[in-house]
Formats: sequence, structure tokens, C-alpha cells
Amino acid sequence: MLKFLALIGLLGILGAIAAAVFFFGGFYSVAGTANEPAFVKWALVHVRQASIAHYAKDKPPMALDDPVMVKAGARAFSERGCVNCHGGPGVNWAKFSEGLRPDPPDLKEIAGERDPQHLFWVIKNGINMTGMPSFGLIEVPDKEIWSIVAFIKKLPTVSDADFKAWSTQP
Repeated sequence: MLKFLALIGLLGILGAIAAAVFFFGGFYSVAGTANEPAFVKWALVHVRQASIAHYAKDKPPMALDDPVMVKAGARAFSERGCVNCHGGPGVNWAKFSEGLRPDPPDLKEIAGERDPQHLFWVIKNGINMTGMPSFGLIEVPDKEIWSIVAFIKKLPTVSDADFKAWSTQP
């Protein structure tokens, strides 16, 4: 049993050395045009999901299905530039967003899979090593961030005409 544990320890040390050589030796390409190795992509996705789940504790202070809140969120989504990377009903993504790695998610597709507190945390804090900025750092009020969350949760059912009307109303 002692030899087995020593073998496991040795393999762990060799694995750590190999990872250090791979990442710090310049073999890992940081180019935006390079696809990351599958294990790096897997690790980043799992670390991101675990981190968001760990830190996202704020609960909505108001009802997210309130039509006034959803409309305010649509306007903020448009004015704050969210449409540039995530698109919107009747609005194409900006061309530059195609060069972001990882690709910005299509929020219509994932809105139902994300808890409101997770969306709030991501919008407020951003995601390191992606193009997702921190709206908290530019002092966007929490109420406005929650309105964006309300809009995102409603996004899969928002028509092109409704989004256009909501995002242009004062």
C-alpha cells in the first residue's frame, strides 16, 4: 500500500511539473485565434460555474416578472451595449464580438438555464479572461442590473417589435 501511495504522489508531482512546463513554458497559446485544448476549456467552464455558484448569493429585491422592470431592462440592455456581444430580438451581434474567446453566449438560449442571482452576479462582477465586463466597476446601480436580469429571463419570449419599442422608450 505504501508503494501505491508513493506512486500516486510521484504521478501527481510529474503531472504538476508537466502542467507548469505547458503553461509557463509558452506552449499554451494565448492567441485569440487559437482553440484551447479540451481539458483547458473543460477546466475553465467548471471553474467559472463553481465560482459563480459559490459567490452569487443576492436575491432579487423585486419581482422580475414586472412588465415595467422588464421594459427598463430591455432599455438598459440596449443602452449599456449588451446587444453588441449578445445580440437581441431583431438585433444582430456586432462583428467584433465574433472575435471574442470564449464566444459570448446567446442569452435567448441560456436564459432558462440560469438562476437570476447567477445572472446578476455575472453582470455586476464580469467574468475574468473573457470579454464580459464588470458593470459594478462602472457603478451601474444594482436596481438597473436587476432590470437587465429581468429582461434576460424574459428574453426567449420577447418579439423583435417589443424589444425595439422597449429599448427606444424614454
